[in-house]
Amino acid sequence: MALKLTLKPDERIIVNGCAMRNSSRRHVLTIETHADVIRGHDLLDSDGIVTPVRRVYFLIQTALTRADLRDDLVTPIQKQLAVLATVFGGGSVGQIFEAANFVSIGDYYKALSALRPVLRHEEEIMARQQHADNGHAAAPSPRPASEPMPLAARS
Repeated sequence: MALKLTLKPDERIIVNGCAMRNSSRRHVLTIETHADVIRGHDLLDSDGIVTPVRRVYFLIQTALTRADLRDDLVTPIQKQLAVLATVFGGGSVGQIFEAANFVSIGDYYKALSALRPVLRHEEEIMARQQHADNGHAAAPSPRPASEPMPLAARS
């Protein structure tokens, strides 16, 4: 079955490790045989791998785009996915196990797809933590009971 991709103007795509960019017009590309394909908007930049889920996502992405490194990456990917499963728990465990299964059969694109909801969940957790940290930092620290109230505050 052929894969039909509609590329937006200037959209980036990687096919079997070869990075390509569409022209300034919309095009339809039909891939008729098996190929490792990832669109630019699904790619993580190496600067953005600062969280545990992003690190695993980046390793899987590297396995997808660099066939020469796959054998060396499978074990580290599986180990990091196992750690994620113990840390996240809940609804994310199923998606993490699904990603691990896809990695074990060499379907790295589906592994990335399975991990995307976990990536969004991690982003939500980080945003809530950032919000809590900002709120906590902005709140005045309580004055110890032993410390006298400043004169200006007394009425």
